[in-house]
Amino acid sequence: MSQPVDSGRRSFCGGLVGAAAAALAPGVLAPSVRAAAASLVPLPPNPISLAQWSLHREIFGGKLDPLRFPEVTMTRYGLAGCEYVNSFYKDSVGKDGYLANLKRVADDHGVTSVLIMCDGEGALGDPNEAGRKKAVDNHKRWLEAATFLGCHSIRVNAQSAGTWDEQLDRAADGLAMLSETAKPYGLNVIVENHGGLSSNGKWLSSVMRKVDMPNCGTLPDFGNFALGNGEWYDRYQGVTELMPFAKAVSAKSRQFDEQGNESQTDFARMMKIVRDATYGGWVGIEWEGGSPDEHTGILLTKAILEKCGCVAARTGNGPFEVAAPEKKAGA
Repeated sequence: MSQPVDSGRRSFCGGLVGAAAAALAPGVLAPSVRAAAASLVPLPPNPISLAQWSLHREIFGGKLDPLRFPEVTMTRYGLAGCEYVNSFYKDSVGKDGYLANLKRVADDHGVTSVLIMCDGEGALGDPNEAGRKKAVDNHKRWLEAATFLGCHSIRVNAQSAGTWDEQLDRAADGLAMLSETAKPYGLNVIVENHGGLSSNGKWLSSVMRKVDMPNCGTLPDFGNFALGNGEWYDRYQGVTELMPFAKAVSAKSRQFDEQGNESQTDFARMMKIVRDATYGGWVGIEWEGGSPDEHTGILLTKAILEKCGCVAARTGNGPFEVAAPEKKAGA
């Protein structure tokens, strides 16, 4: 399972020449280089993927086998990319042939495996160095699984404890260790604003600058900016601060008004921030509301993203793909 992904860059827009696609690919070149390339080559529409958490009630309720997630992503929602959640596979990923079957389902339906969201594997910002190392070790099986499936990243958390500066140093240390571990796999390690100080855009962007590694970045989530005790970080400021490091984007939705607009987030404003950052990669639907039902919430989120210029599955040209990070010589 530890075989590396193809070291060549994979274009996420078949109509662009390879050099232009590589220049626009999130996570391969510095934001300044991406911006320069985007001024020469039109930025392609962002392809829409589906985050598996959008269907967590159906899966936990035993109505959907996680093995069928890529199939449902395409046949039910017409989307060409899927984002897995490790919670649904912890008891299956080590079983002989399971990942091969999951990959076969994705391949058979023309679906790109985009990333694996990893939770419950320890705090990468643990106050104890041994705890941070243990968390890194716990993520290795997901690096192997992501490589086998053809993902470009694993999504992790920057959970820590202590003062602002202590947590910054500890999270940066754990993320740097994991990102170094991920290099031979050709994978990115990306952090979501997901509670605690990670939901503070200024803090998390400072962590990224401290890590300063090309395969360590962010997954800005439109909605996860709750700081606790009823306090919220400004979501538009937060996404703006995190986009320079983004290698994936989570279009979080929780409720809709009668006109089909997301009630908590101005998606048009958010997508302008995303596009202004010259990000041309996947934008993942993550429906987290209770009403309407999951199926309707996903479709409403898809519709609003399409109104913002994002695109679902193409026909005739195969699935969208994104670039894997460059590897060191001999890696």
